[in-house]
Amino acid sequence: MTKKQKKMVTRLSASAVFFILALILEKRSAFSWIPFLVAYLFAGYDIPLRACRNITKGDVFDENFLMSVATIGAIIVGSLEEAVAVMLFYQIGELFNDYAVNKSRKSITDLMDINPEYANLLRDGQEEQVDPYEVEVGDTIVIRPGEKVPLDGIVRKGNSTLDTKALTGESMPVEVAEGQAVVSGSINLSGVLEVETTKLFDDSTVSKILELVENASSRKAKAEAFITRFARVYTPIVVVLAVILAVIPPILLGGGWSTWVYRACSFLVVSCPCALVISVPLSFFGGLGAASKNGILMKGSNYLEAVGSLDTVVFDKTGTLTTGQFEVSEISSVRMTREELLELAVLAEHHSNHPIALSIKKAYGKEVNTARIGSVEEISGQGIHAQIEKDGVWRDLYIGNQKLMKACGAVVEQPTALLGTTLYLAETNQYLGAIVISDSIRPDVPKALEGLRRHGVKKLVMLTGDREEVGRKVGESLGLDEVYGNLLPGDKVKKVEELLSKKAPGKTLAFVGDGINDAPVLARADVGIAMGGIGSDAAVEAADVVIMDDEPSKIVDAILIASKTVGIVRQNILFAIGVKVLVLILVALGYASMWAAVFGDVGVSVLAILNAIRALSYKRED
Repeated sequence: MTKKQKKMVTRLSASAVFFILALILEKRSAFSWIPFLVAYLFAGYDIPLRACRNITKGDVFDENFLMSVATIGAIIVGSLEEAVAVMLFYQIGELFNDYAVNKSRKSITDLMDINPEYANLLRDGQEEQVDPYEVEVGDTIVIRPGEKVPLDGIVRKGNSTLDTKALTGESMPVEVAEGQAVVSGSINLSGVLEVETTKLFDDSTVSKILELVENASSRKAKAEAFITRFARVYTPIVVVLAVILAVIPPILLGGGWSTWVYRACSFLVVSCPCALVISVPLSFFGGLGAASKNGILMKGSNYLEAVGSLDTVVFDKTGTLTTGQFEVSEISSVRMTREELLELAVLAEHHSNHPIALSIKKAYGKEVNTARIGSVEEISGQGIHAQIEKDGVWRDLYIGNQKLMKACGAVVEQPTALLGTTLYLAETNQYLGAIVISDSIRPDVPKALEGLRRHGVKKLVMLTGDREEVGRKVGESLGLDEVYGNLLPGDKVKKVEELLSKKAPGKTLAFVGDGINDAPVLARADVGIAMGGIGSDAAVEAADVVIMDDEPSKIVDAILIASKTVGIVRQNILFAIGVKVLVLILVALGYASMWAAVFGDVGVSVLAILNAIRALSYKRED
């Protein structure tokens, strides 16, 4: 419990004591109004002050104004008991709300705790504790057991296990050794590590995560935005209706003014939109917290709402449905030996860190003579054009897909294997051969696709820059509905736009990619989901949802969390509006007292808040 909450508990306890004393003295003493007034002031002295402050700022018709007018009006007509009860229970409801918000915020707060306070910078063999912002790329930092990894980097000395739960939602520690990458925000559990930094702190994983979390609350869901607009229009209307209820009936029908003023005050109490204004944002906040606790970061409640209505999910292939761990499975040469062809491919791909390039380097397994490499030009969506020295002569080497071969005028001979990615090589316009690189399906993918179908996704599509036949083979093995191959980044965008035009009304489309080459299509989809791409600037910038590990099944978790959250929101809206309308009518007709109004406001708010808290709890399916 916070200091503010403890202070409020003390105030409300004192108010309750004086309220009970006043009830005891009510029929025994003419001065019973004094403890009633003291109880009122203990409970809600700050509400009228807040209302006055807000009026000066131009915000007139808020819940503070409604509570102030209603309770002061009740005091004027002699209903001290009801006035105190309304203010006391209203403040109890507000206290309960504060507690609920803090509870929902806990997972977010835990995530924010990944922010490192310092880094142990190694300079001239001496350690110096510095601000993470002071560390440059290429510096060496020391991370001891129990310390947070302050910056992204590569382990140069030592081995250890890392707690990545705050990042991925997975409780199993990750083992790291020399040569392996570590990401900021992890916690070192065992050994001492010396890490060479690869990013500045502003560009690090932890900074990107914190930025995502901090900005998430600014993007509201449609339901959330509607409630905000609704409250602005609804509150002035009910104030006008309350004034009419207090003035018109006594004039037209005659009778006591106090009766109608009492009804008007009760009308104002029950009309307070607290249940909606509090519970709806709280529900979405809880949903975002549940998602982050499971290693799913969403940029706002609007994307949480969109995920809940997914109808079509479009996947990239490499690195998303497949592992991206390529191996050379076939070499088909025409004018030279297989070893010579592989050597040319290594020279052309030497400067690339693409998984395909890495697999070629791995297959070659020898040191590369970089003096033989001249200019290298990457041709988007096609491959590489490189100047390579061969037999003392600089030659134009092309390595890439069939489109590149066609562009350079080389006639391609199809290799025997089809299942895999094929790189074709040509010298100027002379076809040299092909290298087939095979990939494998992620173990988690079949479970993920089955879960998506089970939870309402009607269409599963794959878009790939790989050959049509390769894509089709992968699609058939996974049971996908549609597969499109030979696509450039721009082609993927067009295909997604085509799919968007065909989706059912009220439904959404998600694109799932690795967040590096798929930035344009991630941005174009209703919901862009980056798989395991938090370390990529492109993923963070373009995606709406970032899954912190390489488990596609987390998309199913996102859908379930979103569906549960949206369901809770709808329940709260229907319940709050239904009860309030009923009580409003009964109060206006004189069939309900201010006690009923208290339930219609505070009671409904508490029940709605309790329901909203459920959004925070989520247990993964087995």
